Amino acid sequence: MIELENLQALWGSEDLNLHQKIIDALPIPIFLRDCNGVYKGCNKAHEKFIGIPMSELTGKSVYDIQPVNIANLFTKHDKELFESPGDQIYETEFQIADGSIRNVIFYKSVIRDEKEEIIGIVGSIHDITQRKKAEEKLEKAQEASVIASAMLQKIRAGIVIVDKDLKIIESNNGFANIFGEDILHLAEAVPRLRGADLKNIVPQKIWKMFANLLETGEAQLLRDMRFQNKLLHISIVSIYRNKVVGAIIRDLSEPMLERAEIIQRAKEANQRNLDTVSRIAYLLGENASRTEELLNSIVEAYKYGEEEDEE
Repeated sequence: MIELENLQALWGSEDLNLHQKIIDALPIPIFLRDCNGVYKGCNKAHEKFIGIPMSELTGKSVYDIQPVNIANLFTKHDKELFESPGDQIYETEFQIADGSIRNVIFYKSVIRDEKEEIIGIVGSIHDITQRKKAEEKLEKAQEASVIASAMLQKIRAGIVIVDKDLKIIESNNGFANIFGEDILHLAEAVPRLRGADLKNIVPQKIWKMFANLLETGEAQLLRDMRFQNKLLHISIVSIYRNKVVGAIIRDLSEPMLERAEIIQRAKEANQRNLDTVSRIAYLLGENASRTEELLNSIVEAYKYGEEEDEE
């Protein structure tokens, strides 16, 4: 192996200047290191990315600009590349001049002279920090969505969330149970009834209530109505105005209780549950950052249901 300074002798000063202009024109950070891990050059994108100009970077080793743990990793990968020359690709962390850590992918290859002797490494850096954050956010959102869907089943009342086309985004077993065996069987075939048309699930009077709230964009709509042998208390709330609404439907046909008392209980429970439905829909649609608050609210709503059972 010979030192990377021999590139100038190999290519000539004019060619070397041309090569520098070429790599400077590239938007991807590119660097050159010799066989001892010492930087011998880079392009303008590299200067901008790490915050160190080439004049200061040249002559420094990876240990001069990176924490020991990261520098050790670079040295290890460089050694592997020298021992098994070829294309090397790996994902790692990289510290830039302001001290922040970036997630990057390195693409590296050895440089050879005219005698095919290895004289150093050329590499490029691809910053994937934002992509990693987006992936982590998506993963958390997916996890939260699964948790929210599971916890939704803990609420005894029927809950359903629909989009502007009256397609079901999410529902629980309580909702399917209210509308009979056929809907329960459908819920077994189509989990949570996701994607089902609300018009095919509930009576016309009920889906028109949903349609009306979607059209008007009002905050809430409350109704008591008879369905078969049941007295239903229906609370529909706008989650995303004119786009998404959610509802809590309670069967008030419980024996041994006065109707007024049942309605009062339902309204008290709805004050707890309506906000929960909104949060669940928001979480399922966009944001996983409020998971803890969401679950606490669901647990409180579930506790209320247990208190009713005890009474």
